[in-house]
Amino acid sequence: MSNEAIASESSSRISVMRAPLGAVLFDWAGTMVDYGSLAPARVFVEIFHRSGVAVTEAEARGPMGKAKREHIASVLFLPRVAALWKQVKGAEPTDKDVQKLYDEFLPLQKSVLSSMSAVIPGASQAAAWCRSRGLKIGSTTGYTRELMEVVMPVAKAGGYSPDVMFCSDDVPTGRPAPWLNFRAAEALGIYPMDRILIVDDTPLGIKAGRNAGCWTVAVSQTGNSLGLPEKEVHALPPKELATRLTQIQKEFLNAGAHHVIPSVADLPQLLQSYYRLPS
Repeated sequence: MSNEAIASESSSRISVMRAPLGAVLFDWAGTMVDYGSLAPARVFVEIFHRSGVAVTEAEARGPMGKAKREHIASVLFLPRVAALWKQVKGAEPTDKDVQKLYDEFLPLQKSVLSSMSAVIPGASQAAAWCRSRGLKIGSTTGYTRELMEVVMPVAKAGGYSPDVMFCSDDVPTGRPAPWLNFRAAEALGIYPMDRILIVDDTPLGIKAGRNAGCWTVAVSQTGNSLGLPEKEVHALPPKELATRLTQIQKEFLNAGAHHVIPSVADLPQLLQSYYRLPS
């Protein structure tokens, strides 16, 4: 990847680190596994379809990064979706409806994860490269521990296994709150927080990283923002792909990302260029 493909915030904050980088915290779906973040998006669409209320994939993807119950609530209370729910069900949506949808979501999500959690090309190698430079590897996710019990073995078989993992049900409030990042930092024994780099494919994940006082790297091509499987990405005309990625980069920089890269596979080059890690 050329240097031009790395979008970065132009600030002295990037060029001068206050302390050596000590750890990288990776998100899961769309960042390290599940190219296109397809598993959660498709299940969200399906559970609403089963309720008789159709949501678009864009609506389903909008709150991505939140804990899954909060995600469902965010979709259900969108004005268009709430109005359609009332039309179909004869009543305004309630928290009980959120819980019912969530109860349907968990087993369906669990049933598809094993076939949709392959490690993204280059991700395991990027994590190994970071480890070889002395960085600790942590992870956070909007999935519950029950769901991650399915994902973790698939990722390990694909060559990726972080030092620590924290899930949505490990903290009182999910992203954009910083608690997942704080828990991971504590478990890894790394502080202050500006010694940690957050890598995520959602604006909420980036905001959680900024709220924790970390450096942040957004992933534009393999994650939720583009939302396409690898084959479809490679089938796009190059100009169309470039235009879409440019727009996604702008959205991530506006959300506070310090850097934007297409894939985690590009992380080693970024770390060499901006964080002075050895090649």
